[in-house]
Amino acid sequence: MQPVYPPEADTYRKTVREFLADNLPNDWRGIGAYEGEALERFVAEWRVVLHKNGFLAPDWPKEYGGGGLSSLEMVVLNEEFARAGVPAGAANDVFGIQMLGNTLLRWGTEEQKTHYIPRILSGDDVWCQGYSEPNAGSDLSNLGLKAQLDGDQWILNGQKIWTSAGHLANHIFTLARTDPDAPRHKGISFLLVDMRQPGIEVRPIKMISGESEFNEVFYTDVVVPKENVVGGVNNGWAVAMTLLGFERGAAAAVNSIRYQAEFDRLVEMTRAYGKAADPKIRQRLAWCHTRVQMMRFVGYRTLTQFLRGHQPGPDAAISKLLWSEYHKVVTELAMDIMGPDGLVPTGRMPSSAFGADDPGAPNSTNSWAMTFLNARAGTIYAGSSQIQKNIVGEMVLGLPKEPK
Repeated sequence: MQPVYPPEADTYRKTVREFLADNLPNDWRGIGAYEGEALERFVAEWRVVLHKNGFLAPDWPKEYGGGGLSSLEMVVLNEEFARAGVPAGAANDVFGIQMLGNTLLRWGTEEQKTHYIPRILSGDDVWCQGYSEPNAGSDLSNLGLKAQLDGDQWILNGQKIWTSAGHLANHIFTLARTDPDAPRHKGISFLLVDMRQPGIEVRPIKMISGESEFNEVFYTDVVVPKENVVGGVNNGWAVAMTLLGFERGAAAAVNSIRYQAEFDRLVEMTRAYGKAADPKIRQRLAWCHTRVQMMRFVGYRTLTQFLRGHQPGPDAAISKLLWSEYHKVVTELAMDIMGPDGLVPTGRMPSSAFGADDPGAPNSTNSWAMTFLNARAGTIYAGSSQIQKNIVGEMVLGLPKEPK
């Protein structure tokens, strides 16, 4: 099955391909061909190019510095970027643009939009997410970060954990309890916090891969202006759920392209190890192939919904559940194919701890082994698989809720 695009989609696809041809190196193979300082330098320079050409936040209104693209143009742009293996921004843009920026456009005051959105796009404000706590992970409503109003400002005390890329950020959007006497979901507010102040401490957390992309963030008498509450005091839960929809669902339309590229590398590696004729390996490869195709069909449905003006909601849990559980299985298969080589990995490290390794990456044992270790976290962050199943069952299928 292939989607049928209207003629104007082909016209815009040509425009995007011309942009990529004009701005990428002649020998471009995908962002996975870069590593270390060369990777960081390219991503920084590419972000400037995207911003200059209106592609950094392409579907935002032009009045806020976006590209003003239609839903159809966004679909085409995302597909072409994914196929070319180019990033849509820097690492923290997932938090600043995809999550917070889209949420501000939905919930922010005009003053908040006018102040923060240009600074998000320019890169002056680099954001991370302050949701989880030691006692509030999947049960996010159990959060205990305390915010007390003192005149025209909130005073925050407490802790967040599993803060992705927090060591790279200078701002954090955070959920805090502003009314301890209200029911758990009712006394929470969504605040915009400047991390460049006394009282904020960021501590790295060593991951199983040896990297430290997660962090703990401690708040000690941290000051937040009263006007930095998004969506109203004690209405943070509704704002947070809007943001989670963007976090879980925005990539559904193009995930399959990245995972297909990764799967193709796996097939290539299987042949290199002389295991392509092994019936058990072939059966497991066939299972992975079918899951990638399922992601493709879910992506087509998401594209159709975007074209009809549908915003990410509870159904975004389907895509998150599908890719995260798949990635755990396919990387296990990669380790079995490599055998002892996977235990002494060498070569290029994966570019990120999250999702598939980048298109164009070589078939190094290090790339596969580290992606294998990181894949475990994918079934936990942004809501564990168990939570995603509950969301699908209760909010998408309408099944009875679990007993209290």
